[in-house]
Amino acid sequence: MISIKEKMAYGLGDTASNIVFQTVMLFLTFFYTDIFGISPAFVGTMFLAVRLIDAVTDPLMGALADRTNTRWGKFRPYLLWFALPFGCISVLAFTTPDLTEDGKMIYAFVTYTALMMVYTAINIPYCALGGVLTADPKERVSVQSYRFVFAMLGGLLVSGLTLPLVEFLGQGDEAKGYQLTITAMSILGVAMFLVCFWGTKERLHPPVDQQSSFKKDFGDMLKNDQWRVLSVASVCLLSGMVLRTSLAIYYVKYYLNMPDSITLFITLGMVGNIFGCILAEPLAKRVCKVKAYISLQILAATLCVLSYFVPSDQVILAFFMFIAWGFTFNMATPLLWAKMADVVDYGQYKNGVRITGMIYSSVIFFIKLGVAIGGAAAGWLLAGYGYQADTAQTEATQQGILLSFTIYPAIGSILVAFVMRWYVLDNQKVDEIHLELNRDAK
Repeated sequence: MISIKEKMAYGLGDTASNIVFQTVMLFLTFFYTDIFGISPAFVGTMFLAVRLIDAVTDPLMGALADRTNTRWGKFRPYLLWFALPFGCISVLAFTTPDLTEDGKMIYAFVTYTALMMVYTAINIPYCALGGVLTADPKERVSVQSYRFVFAMLGGLLVSGLTLPLVEFLGQGDEAKGYQLTITAMSILGVAMFLVCFWGTKERLHPPVDQQSSFKKDFGDMLKNDQWRVLSVASVCLLSGMVLRTSLAIYYVKYYLNMPDSITLFITLGMVGNIFGCILAEPLAKRVCKVKAYISLQILAATLCVLSYFVPSDQVILAFFMFIAWGFTFNMATPLLWAKMADVVDYGQYKNGVRITGMIYSSVIFFIKLGVAIGGAAAGWLLAGYGYQADTAQTEATQQGILLSFTIYPAIGSILVAFVMRWYVLDNQKVDEIHLELNRDAK
């Protein structure tokens, strides 16, 4: 059993990560288009182009972490080494220099790329750390439930304080307000990463006689059919989620015509997310994790579609649908991350090689690919529907925002439910794998 104190320390690592991750999802597109001053089409293309870099850096980072050996373990040291660089580059990404439009595009591309690279360097080892804290499947769900409750608390911090702090610290200068707000949040994030480093312990290790190379590890990973299923599902999942969350501000400001309610809308949505994560653990104890995950995706898609039919003057109903969607969608989130640890065990069971960092890094790459597709789609759809920053939108543009916020994200969840039909690591199969691995270890 892992102590509550250690679970909380681990969770604080994702609070720190989400200070940036949720800011990127909720505000970065809006920051680039309405504050920084670059076109939504360029923003969308940039988000997708940076994923080409991740295609190289993510698996390399996973392989590097697997081969790291220190007195602190394989994964924990990266929390110590990269906490400060992560905070500094986060501030640079939300800084608005006095440049030409071309200069701003170059600056945005360089700083966003740097932000994603340092995010890779700290987040992949952090995520892999969750797979080596315990071998108990139920404890893994518990660890991930704590993690995502704390992650959503980070999101709540971002959603509830960002715009008020921008206004307070900027004193009418939104560009300055964003820079100072992210500075304050980054300082807090650095401290949380350090607490996570000191408060956790790695307990699972590869077999002592394991011989591997990057090429072999990559080949073993490709042979893992359950890894392939989870990777495809991750792309579909995050594409829809990020599209919806990126457009939440536009939906409230231009469809509901309530710009002063943006903070309230996304904050209440984050509250729904938190309660969903809290209920993931008791849900996993009562029903099969795989069946629960598929059912929750179908329900989330249904809520998205129903939101399309909510009139713009039915504000309370619009708020309720967003909260209900976040509650449902995020009840499934800890289950997904618990599955990653199961896929690592399955790979060892099938191929005799434990490659925790490689598995986590590759799935995270597909998660970030989904983030990029969702962010790119948001930018492209805004441009395609004729969006003009900070002006009254045409009826066609409003309808385009509504479609992009409701119907299109539902497609992602439907695809996830379909793909997960090929995922076979249910509770019974996972127990069988653990019995076999324990037998081999004796």
